[in-house]
Amino acid sequence: MAKDKSYELHDIVEMKKPHPCGENAWKIIRMGADIRIKCQGCGQSVLMPRREFEKKMKTRIQIAQ
Repeated sequence: MAKDKSYELHDIVEMKKPHPCGENAWKIIRMGADIRIKCQGCGQSVLMPRREFEKKMKTRIQIAQ
């Protein structure tokens, strides 16, 4: 799997640290100055500044359909 730091709306990305539920896959559901991501395990969503997201994102797992 190639390390791909680019991302778009509805992509599934892997973060550096897993969510407390144990899942490490997140779906990007909102993009702007802030980015909202949704845990693919439990469904919880998190809003974070774009700069923080880019720092915590590890790779893109799946490209949006």
